[in-house]
Amino acid sequence: MKIEDFEKNIEIEFKNKALLYEALTHRSYLNENPNWQYSHNERLEYLGDAVLELIVSEFLFSHYQSYPEGQLTAVRAALVNFQFLAKIAKNIHLDDFIFLSRGEAQDTGKAKEVILANTFEAVLGAIYLDRGYQTASEFVKKRILVNTEEIIEKGLYKDPKSLLQEIIQDRLRVTPTYGVLSESGPDHQKVFKIGVYFNGDLIAEAEGSSKQEGEVKAAEKALEKIPEK
Repeated sequence: MKIEDFEKNIEIEFKNKALLYEALTHRSYLNENPNWQYSHNERLEYLGDAVLELIVSEFLFSHYQSYPEGQLTAVRAALVNFQFLAKIAKNIHLDDFIFLSRGEAQDTGKAKEVILANTFEAVLGAIYLDRGYQTASEFVKKRILVNTEEIIEKGLYKDPKSLLQEIIQDRLRVTPTYGVLSESGPDHQKVFKIGVYFNGDLIAEAEGSSKQEGEVKAAEKALEKIPEK
């Protein structure tokens, strides 16, 4: 893939292509390609993270004036968490353009999502440096902030356990409960299988490296099974 193809995807042409190459370079790539002329993207990721938080905060502050600070913070967190950013990164086919080691390129699941999210932030940092705050803001509005209403309307800014409890108490007048179905692995790498129950009936189950993580994932699976009203 040519880097110009990625510029077409994001509809931004860089004046300084080196910034974009740096944004797309994962640290692992340098281990296998020591003569690569660009730095890894961690500094740009640091900058992009701050730029993203400012743009999203400014937008929410201006457009949701009746929301208290806590609700604004929760909505912002839903818009900038790594899972959501990874989804946006996939929409612009970012994963086709990241310079990764062969090992990292094989990663799937959470590890791949984190790489995508971090690279997205690095690209935003590069856009900010190359084209300024206004272009960076327009990019974030077009790619991320267009999802704000859906996130608010569906309550997606609430954590999965709270959202599940709210829905089930409203529809069934019961409170979801959680239980450990099994434990496996050595003490330092425990895996907990957690079930979520409605009125004693097992609805969904999931695994996590802690009971809390397992409960959150089980709640997410239960939410997927609930039909929309």
